Amino acid sequence: MSAGANPTRGEARSDSSGRPSRSSCARTAPPCPPRAASAVPASSSAARRKPLTCECMMIPGRYRRHHCNGPAKCSRWPDDRYNAAVPDTSMEPVVEAAALAPQDAVCDLLIIPVFEDDDLDDLPDLDEATAGEVGRARSTREFKPKPNALFVTRAGGAAWKAARIALAGVGRADAGGVDRLRAACATAVRAARKQRAGTVAVLLRGPLGGETAARAAAEGLLLGSHDDRRYKSQDGDEPPVRRAIVIVAARLTPAIERAVEVGSTLGEAANRARELADAPGNVLHPRLFAEQAEALAGGAGVGVEVLDETAIDRLRMGLLQGVARGSAEPPRLIVMRHEPDGAARSPVLGLVGKGVTFDSGGISIKPAEHMEQMKHDMAGGAAVVGAMRAIGRLGVPARVIGIVPATENMPGGRATRPGDVVTGASGKTVEVINTDAEGRLILADALWYARELGATHLVDVATLTGACVIALGDAASGLFGQPDGWVATVRQAAERAGERLWPMPLYPEYDEQLRSETADLANVGGRAGGACTAAAFLKAFAGDVPWVHVDIAGTAWTDKASAAQAKGATGVMVRTLTELAVGAPGW
Repeated sequence: MSAGANPTRGEARSDSSGRPSRSSCARTAPPCPPRAASAVPASSSAARRKPLTCECMMIPGRYRRHHCNGPAKCSRWPDDRYNAAVPDTSMEPVVEAAALAPQDAVCDLLIIPVFEDDDLDDLPDLDEATAGEVGRARSTREFKPKPNALFVTRAGGAAWKAARIALAGVGRADAGGVDRLRAACATAVRAARKQRAGTVAVLLRGPLGGETAARAAAEGLLLGSHDDRRYKSQDGDEPPVRRAIVIVAARLTPAIERAVEVGSTLGEAANRARELADAPGNVLHPRLFAEQAEALAGGAGVGVEVLDETAIDRLRMGLLQGVARGSAEPPRLIVMRHEPDGAARSPVLGLVGKGVTFDSGGISIKPAEHMEQMKHDMAGGAAVVGAMRAIGRLGVPARVIGIVPATENMPGGRATRPGDVVTGASGKTVEVINTDAEGRLILADALWYARELGATHLVDVATLTGACVIALGDAASGLFGQPDGWVATVRQAAERAGERLWPMPLYPEYDEQLRSETADLANVGGRAGGACTAAAFLKAFAGDVPWVHVDIAGTAWTDKASAAQAKGATGVMVRTLTELAVGAPGW
């Protein structure tokens, strides 16, 4: 990701090869622990590997070991012993729908959404069930029904079967209530873990009683349950919520059941994307990223093809190769195809995600402070993988292609230098002014390839520029594209999914900033308008098809936990991309 500011340039640490001796793998390591149950689908190539007998040090628990031929012949690096990128679904509840009176909900915590000016007339015995605690909290203003407000109290008496009741504030009963309901459910399920609640239920009531609310509630329950502990040596003290129920007081319809299923699928897919984006760079290198895409998308019925460095060279993807040159890890091009039977030949949605598994900046190296966050620089690729998983599981009746160019950006001895000229698969030449502006290079080759595979509409997602963070902060992702109708379609899909995209300009002046005296284009256009010039660069490789670029540099991860969100990756754009595919027939 281009930082949008002058990086602190320093001498890169150098060594002869970057690899330790092969014998170090078995130096003082204890025998491998018994093979743990893997969450990788049994149909994937990862799950079919033979059990290992080597003595490489491994972390016990929910982790898959690497495939090797014993300590004497082990060619893997010691970093690979933390090969723990396998999805972990053990912390997530099973979400279901039910039609019953709230008094009959057998659960450890019953979540009741409360609006402003809500007198709870539909729950006349609620105050009695809580021994007056609900009335006291409301009268003393201990609980105000503002967004993310939560009040938890014990329930008593034989009339109510829930052990505890949580009042969750959702603010005004307006069009934004669905998004606030999603956040309220996430907040409540995070609080439920502190209450050691194994089963939670959420009551859909008032204006939030339909299919849209049911889907949002299911999404929130899954998103709030996310707690990535794959790299901890011990489990946390707070047990996970095992079961979640979305309650409707009226008759349970197939539409409500489907909405809960869709919401659960989207929440689960977003969590998988979060796990990918949170994986350390020594774990999720390009090869393993490709394996995980095969497991996640392939396990959902999506066709997955992984192109290695030889195939990438055959396609003459010089921009992707130029970024990968400095790394000892070879690049991969992950190609996913969802082609359901009976789907129309057109439109074909092409989703492209930036997959830089670690971005040091290359020769134009980044400052050391906060560089560890650059493990998240493949969040766009993770979003595409997560969306393809959801699209496959939901059986979306549209053709969708997902492409993720996966590589590291490192300052090795063979790394691309500032001033070098590289040639993309499209034939266009690019003068590399700043090697830290690498995301646009790999996306350019991937956009070309998506068009070659028949995509009629394109969306790329990337943690592309620090300039977008300066412009929009973490409140919205930047939205660029052409024509205006396609940009509006993508934005409307984001609104339905509960994610914010803010339109940004693509004026001709930004194209002028990318002029090069040496090549067709320069890869940066100066400090001014950095997010816009990055998008203008990508526009040159999108061709004549409708295209949108989403810059998620400010929204892909959060540095601190909130009531509804754990620290780390957010899984942003998984829901939007899936929603866009669902609406494909109406474009």
